[in-house]
Amino acid sequence: MAQTNDALLADIGQRLDDLPVGPMHRRVVLAVGLGLFFEIYEIFLSSTISTTLKTQYDLGGTELKLLLASTFLGMFIGSAALGGLADRIGRRRAFLFNLTWFSVWTLIGAFSLNPAMLVATRFLAGLGIGAEYPVADAYLSDVLPKSDRGRLAAWAYTCSFVAVPVLGFMSLGLTEHGLLGVPGWRLLLVIGSIGAVAVALLRRGLPESPRWLAGVGRSDDAMAALRRFETDPTTAPVAATREPDSPPPAVVTKPLKRLGISPYRQRLGMLAVFHVFQSFGYYGFGTLAALVLVSRGYDVTTSLLYTSLSYLGYPVGSVLAIPLLRWFERKYLVMGSIGALAAFGLLFATVHQTALIVVFGFLTTATSNVFSNVYHVYQAEIFPTDVRATAVGWTYSLSRLSSAALPFVLIPVLDEYGATAMFTVVLLALAIATAAVAWVGPKTSRRNLEEINPV
Repeated sequence: MAQTNDALLADIGQRLDDLPVGPMHRRVVLAVGLGLFFEIYEIFLSSTISTTLKTQYDLGGTELKLLLASTFLGMFIGSAALGGLADRIGRRRAFLFNLTWFSVWTLIGAFSLNPAMLVATRFLAGLGIGAEYPVADAYLSDVLPKSDRGRLAAWAYTCSFVAVPVLGFMSLGLTEHGLLGVPGWRLLLVIGSIGAVAVALLRRGLPESPRWLAGVGRSDDAMAALRRFETDPTTAPVAATREPDSPPPAVVTKPLKRLGISPYRQRLGMLAVFHVFQSFGYYGFGTLAALVLVSRGYDVTTSLLYTSLSYLGYPVGSVLAIPLLRWFERKYLVMGSIGALAAFGLLFATVHQTALIVVFGFLTTATSNVFSNVYHVYQAEIFPTDVRATAVGWTYSLSRLSSAALPFVLIPVLDEYGATAMFTVVLLALAIATAAVAWVGPKTSRRNLEEINPV
């Protein structure tokens, strides 16, 4: 039976990769992108809340660090524990569970009575948030055609990163004034919760991954899901494009055993090192940019304005990633974008002219999203279907743990030695992440998933 399932999985995988882009592919991209919109919204909300509470409510010291770290700590556990849920119950059901979970806890957080309750609810919301990206990466990799996989996934991520400037400019209007006597940070939490519920309703209409269904032996359901991805869903299913010469090896259902096979063992180690250190560049800027400017003497309103303008680079960088993913090998794009991110981040930390602060902040965020889009596509491509979400969840969770530690590592460096020293630490971390990818990472562009993962 295992061989039959594997032969079906190989055939469905080939057919999915050869399909033209159709209405269902676009619907998947939109639904996933909107779901990730609120995931990104929640992540960057930590910076806005912490900056506001520090200046308006005199929150500082350990409480401020715990608030910054709480969401990321929850995301670490959620990514590790719930990311692999998609390999067991399916991509679609995992999506819906994660969105519902974090929207409930975000709403409860809006009514927090004290800092301790806010930290607790941010942690619990982080459990659901942390699992969103591993599931999204696995689902997009499963269903998008090989020639358009990078481009379409980048569009989904672009939808998500519109959240950053949206949140930035909403913060400008709400953090100082609020609405009808309700503090602005509470309203921002409510907005995130309501939006996540709306996206959960949209995602209910998505089909399950045909690759996942075939892998667990649900052949009839797999064929039905495949037909929904055809350009014209009213036509008869396309004929099989090929018959495998010999059945692939049987799928090992235990993740530890499967991921212990070469080359997945090496790839898992590479991504573990990569995610521990890449977060220093990506989230180190995104969550601490306003605090960096405050440390350099700017008031909170000016700092939020500068960072809001800089945040426009997030969706711009995502759009820029779309042609780059088509033109260049993904492994080399990951490495090149890390170098550019390090350079622009260091310049942001050292220049003094207002225009240059905004320019280099914009370039840093734009480059960081080229980097983010590429590695999210890349990390899901280098593992087989039956452990794709598990592998991504386990390794991606380390970036969340690293991000949770960032306030305790970078804020003391910032306070004691200044912004230049802080970004020097970030630079060293990014150099380690680049070396890991250069040493172990395979090439993946324009290749079938079954070709990238042959055993």
